[in-house]
Amino acid sequence: MMKQGKKPSRAERKVILSYGLSPLNWLISKKHNGMYTLVHRHTGQVKEIPMDIAVKKIG
Repeated sequence: MMKQGKKPSRAERKVILSYGLSPLNWLISKKHNGMYTLVHRHTGQVKEIPMDIAVKKIG
């Protein structure tokens, strides 16, 4: 069974947003090896994203 998710901090919300996800719908379940494990509030879907902000490449 997965750990209960926590509401993301301001810095964590910026990272989640940079990956095109809504911080309102995702909770932080785990932080390990430079990755966040996110759990969707309503569906329970699980995603892993890196802890650094995604940089959009132009061109």
